[in-house]
Amino acid sequence: MPTREETMVLTYEKAAPDRPRTEHPALPWVTTVARLVLAAVLIAAGGLKIGAPALSVQAVKAYQLLPDSLATAIGYGLPILEIVVGVLLAVGLLTRVSAVVAGLLMLAFVVGIASAWARGLRIDCGCFGGGGELSAGQDPNYFWEILRDFGLVIVAAWIVIRPPGRLAMDSALGLTGPREPYQPEGDIFQGEEPDA
Repeated sequence: MPTREETMVLTYEKAAPDRPRTEHPALPWVTTVARLVLAAVLIAAGGLKIGAPALSVQAVKAYQLLPDSLATAIGYGLPILEIVVGVLLAVGLLTRVSAVVAGLLMLAFVVGIASAWARGLRIDCGCFGGGGELSAGQDPNYFWEILRDFGLVIVAAWIVIRPPGRLAMDSALGLTGPREPYQPEGDIFQGEEPDA
């Protein structure tokens, strides 16, 4: 019969090859912050537009990309979609699906703004309300708007490829699978019993 030390060494050697490499303990918090930042942007953008739907429609039409009927439908629907997706991200429910939708929205905004810039249109993006018109003497900020929205595309992609993070309804409802315990990079158990 093996001694206790031999059993511990054998147990460790058997478990070591199967032990999964796990993530750094800060990564779920990074995902949580990413979720909340993207949620805040979407909720703010939708909230500022929902009170003035005519201005939202006008902002979509200012891009001159869509037929009037489709631009009108998008102008009315976009604030609602932004708020719903933002709330889902904030509570961490259907996180990956919400992040995909948010990422596609941001990508569409990047394409729309780049198109307006390339065609020489002088409009406000309408991202946070407004009717797409610039004030007198105001220049468009296309570069910074594209940079901001592309950064949010990257944030959305991070959320899609990572588990939903902490404080997420997906985790509480078991929609993400079991969470692995954190295992440090180095082997802390080398076959010897730690001093008690």
